[in-house]
Parts: sequence; structure tokens; C-alpha cells
Amino acid sequence: MTILAPDGLRCGWCGRPFEPTAGAGRPRKYCRRSCRQRDYETRRRAAELGLGEDELIVTRRELDELRDRMYVLAQTLQDVERDLVAGKPDDEPRILGVLVEACRTACSAGK
Repeated sequence: MTILAPDGLRCGWCGRPFEPTAGAGRPRKYCRRSCRQRDYETRRRAAELGLGEDELIVTRRELDELRDRMYVLAQTLQDVERDLVAGKPDDEPRILGVLVEACRTACSAGK
């Protein structure tokens, strides 16, 4: 699936933004040929395994890591909300900075 991003399109495989190309033919769905190939291989393997479009196989380790990152992020959000209610307006940039850093950590930990 190709997703529109504020600055153009997002790759159907890796999610990176890329600029659409002008000209005839179908619009691009992938930022690189390797992404197009990975998506093809994945769809082919999913068909061999009888998986539907909405099904996904992940390892237990990957699932546990994702759950851990989401737990840390949820706890950080609760802490930030509590601190924003109880804090002084001068503390808001620092408090929100903590949330931004937690989001960055959660997003980059799986890469």
C-alpha cells in the first residue's frame, strides 16, 4: 500500500518518504528496486503459507521487544501527563522533551 506523506509518498515496504516521478506509467509504490523485490518475495511466501493480506508472522523475541517498547512508552506518557498537570508552565519544554526522546527510542529500537 502506498501512503501519502507530507513531503510526497512513503515506500510500500520500508516506509521511507520519496518523491513521485513525473511521466507516463504507473505511479511508484517503492523507494528502491530492492524494496519492491522484498515486497514481492514476502507476498509470494505469504501465499505459499496460506496467509491472508492482514496476517503476519513475527518471532516471539520480536513480539516481546515490541511489547517492552510500547510498555515503556505508555509509562512515560503517564508520567508526562502527571507532570504536566502538577508542574509549572516553565517545565513543559523539558517534560515534553522526555516524551519525544521516549518516542525516538521506541521507534529506533527495532531497527
